[in-house]
Amino acid sequence: MTTFSFHNQKPSKANQFVAKQQYDNNPYEPLPAPTGPAPYRLDVTKVIGQLPNPNKMVFHTVGDTGGVKVPQDQQIVANKMDEQFIHGAAPGDNPLFFYHLGDVTYYYGDESDYYDQFFEPYIHYPAPIFAIPGNHDGAVNPAIQNPAPSLSAFVKVFCDTKPRHLPIAGDSTRTTMIQPNVYWTLVTPMANFLGLYCNDTIHGTIKEPQTSWFINELKNADAERKATGKAIIVALHYPAYSVDYDHGSSGEMQTFLDHAFTSTGIFPDIVLTGHVHNYQRFTRTLSNGNQLPYIVAGGGGYWNLHQVQTKTQPVTVPNSTFFPNVVLENFCDDRHGFLKITIEKTATSHTLKGEYFTVPRIQESWSAPAKLFDTFVIDLKAHKVQ
Repeated sequence: MTTFSFHNQKPSKANQFVAKQQYDNNPYEPLPAPTGPAPYRLDVTKVIGQLPNPNKMVFHTVGDTGGVKVPQDQQIVANKMDEQFIHGAAPGDNPLFFYHLGDVTYYYGDESDYYDQFFEPYIHYPAPIFAIPGNHDGAVNPAIQNPAPSLSAFVKVFCDTKPRHLPIAGDSTRTTMIQPNVYWTLVTPMANFLGLYCNDTIHGTIKEPQTSWFINELKNADAERKATGKAIIVALHYPAYSVDYDHGSSGEMQTFLDHAFTSTGIFPDIVLTGHVHNYQRFTRTLSNGNQLPYIVAGGGGYWNLHQVQTKTQPVTVPNSTFFPNVVLENFCDDRHGFLKITIEKTATSHTLKGEYFTVPRIQESWSAPAKLFDTFVIDLKAHKVQ
């Protein structure tokens, strides 16, 4: 299958989405050793216990939260996520966890940044936080003599062998997470989350053994989807599709994902990404007519938002892209925000509902509520997006 990428594709008159991509190409960093056994799965019930509602699961997700330079943006997003926990809500209505899409800290994955950019901002967030690493989480600080290996701090915080309170957590009561690896599967009764690590190269790099692991996990998740209806959620930091001006889409991740999907004949129900500091929602129509959403949710708190391409023509939605059968359905590039996702099964339907909320700007009243900006619903039986 031919793939394209905004950063190297010659623009047409109908579509001028070409990112500037003025960034250094950092070297591929060796991955840390796993902290748990293969195939690196963590059952959510080991962290939160049984789901309060076996037919409904709600969670938050967003990436690029590290509040370096201007921490207020991250704090506002965290505050508005906190406000979605309602005392006395019906079983299953409150978010069960926050699934972080990478770049927990900036600009490097230094242990010294974890209190200010992770433990303190979420000090009141009442649910567990899972994560995949972003490029900044794996970046090695060149200003430090004899720096720790790539992802050392991330592993300490998220890939511990048992929950414990770290000195770097300070006054936060949040303990370490017990993810078995930096790429791993979160197993839940409603969905399997296949989380990838794209490393710190400019457009992302995924090598063996992660490639084989991903293909095997796709096969396992598909068997469970056929048997129980579990959704398949693929999460990675670098977006396969993006129409922003700074980073653009990653041709490398398009190629990696498409090879895995087409070689197995297995497509997930949704692809979640970050890296680009805004919100974008794409729908890709597959050859069999099924529809697959690709989401960019990278407006979680880093101060500098990324604009979509508007220099040559206004971007309206829905908007066709360079990519065959890929449509930009909606975007928000001028406010921070976060996603709330609900997976629910009833006697007549089985759906995944995504709601993207925007938050007040720093200069606005922080007491103003988060505003619902975009809603989409995936029919998990028909594989159609509403």
